[in-house]
Formats: sequence, C-alpha cells, structure tokens
Amino acid sequence: MNSSPLQKILVVRTDRIGDVLLTLPVVPHLRKAFPAAEVWFLAHTYTRELIEHQPDVHGVLVADEGGVPKPLPALAAELRRHQFDAAFVVHPEPRLAVLMKAAGIPLRVGTGYRWYSFLFNRRVYEHRKSGSRHEAEHNLGLLKAVGVTGEEVAAPRLHPSPASRERAESVWRREGLDQRPHVAVLHPGSGGSARDWRPERFGELAARLQDAGIGVVVTGGSGEEALVRRVKEKAGRPLASSVGELSLDELSAFLERAELVVANSTGPLHIAAAVGVPVIGFYPPIPQCSSRRWGPLTDRKVIFEPTSAECPRCRG
Repeated sequence: MNSSPLQKILVVRTDRIGDVLLTLPVVPHLRKAFPAAEVWFLAHTYTRELIEHQPDVHGVLVADEGGVPKPLPALAAELRRHQFDAAFVVHPEPRLAVLMKAAGIPLRVGTGYRWYSFLFNRRVYEHRKSGSRHEAEHNLGLLKAVGVTGEEVAAPRLHPSPASRERAESVWRREGLDQRPHVAVLHPGSGGSARDWRPERFGELAARLQDAGIGVVVTGGSGEEALVRRVKEKAGRPLASSVGELSLDELSAFLERAELVVANSTGPLHIAAAVGVPVIGFYPPIPQCSSRRWGPLTDRKVIFEPTSAECPRCRG
C-alpha cells in the first residue's frame, strides 16, 4: 500500500460501454488498498448509469453535456472543487491529460507511451495493441503506479433499478415475449467497434432458433433500424424487436430476462455478461480487437473467432 494513503481517487474512462464495464474491476482493488478513500469516475453521460449504482463507487462526473465535451476550463474547475488526490487516466487522450494537470490533481497516472505522457507524473509502460492481455488486466496494470499489484479480475455486476426493470417488462409484454418459455436476444450491431458477423447470418440464426421453439428478439441502438430490419427480412418471419428505445440501465434489465444473448463484440454483450446471462460472442482475429483482449468477463460464454485465413477482411 502507498505510504501516504489516498483519500479521493478519480478513475477516468470517457469512451464506450464495454470499455467502462471492463474498467470497473479496478474499483475493488482501489478500495482494498485505500479503504478510507472515495472512488469517483469521470465518464460520458451516456455510460453514467452503468457506473453510478456500483456499491463501491462514490460518485460519477460527466465530461460532456448533451454529447458535446464540456469546455476544458469549466471541467477543470469542477474537478478542482472535488480536490482529488489521484487520477487514473485509463483511456488516454491529450485533452484528458491536460485536464488532469489543469485540475491540479497531485498524482496523475497514465501511459508512458504517448507524446503527452509528460503530463502524467506516474507512468505505466504497457502496450495494449498487441492484444496479448485482456483489457481489464491492462486497466489493473495502471494501479502498479501506486503499489497495487493484485491481478485478480473481478467480473463486473450490474443491478438494474426497479424502474428500469418495470420499463423492460413493459417492452417484453408489448412484443409478446412474456408468452414464450424461452427467449434469445440477438444484437447484430457493434457501432463499428469490430468486424461484425453479417446481419444475414443473424437472420438465418433467428429462423433456426424459432424453428426450435425459442422466441427471438432483435435489439439495436439508435441509428441501427436498417440493420435490424435486414435481420428480420432474412429470417423471413415476424420477429420481436427493440431499437433505440431503452436507456442502458433499461437495456440491462431487458437482457437480464433472456436465456441467451448473441452479439458481436460490442457493449450489450458485456452488459449481458454483467447481468449474469449466458452469451455467445463473435470476434475477429485482429489482435487489438480479439476476444483475448475484449472478451466478456464471464464463465458462461461461447466465443467464435475465425482464423485470419478464414476471415480475409480481418487481416487489416
């Protein structure tokens, strides 16, 4: 443990759903090393509700307003008022490095491999692009800068609110899913984060699941209406769907009701794992996108990952 225990710690992760969920395992390690400390997050508004109900997280600050980054001076002043002792910049960007310095945070931990790394006064030298370690392991690696060396990765858990469960239940009933004894969720999109299994394949899978007596619902985020429509068209039969209508906490509650979630490498796959649902994931054999680095943190998973020879599109 650090000889001068920290009192207020900021974990900075301002990117996407899966990235945030795979950062949550740092929290129990920080709480164990610094039991008197408050652990806060700086995130995007979009992912805030994935963090704010975590039992060991004291608060969440947001780096944007309506999807637009807050002005750096105003955000720095906001952080300064909180008087953080330390900041762990898990996903580095030049703006975030400048922000931590401008906020006057005494201990600033980040990568040592960027041109702006001089703004961090504790630097960790680990390359992530090789894909040799899991993203959660890399995130824990940052804690070595303060003498925290445990590498056990605790899988994140999500606990949707009663209101979100009620909302999810209403969509479940609307789509007639409450009448089906077994339901699988197919999520064909990924927001461009990986090479995707084709929507036509998801459609074929949906048809086969229905033929086996399993109910199917296709989900998508805002802007993925056409993608979901292609899956339904290929299935050649009516399918339940929910596109862009659920918040992330509501989506957590929705997926929690399923018996299986099938998805590409994307945030909802990690959400499903975090609510305890078995998952099937499709990953490309690209080191920086592979399941070795980005696989869901659960034992209840099946991962399909072709070789480069089997996936020519995955070589670049």
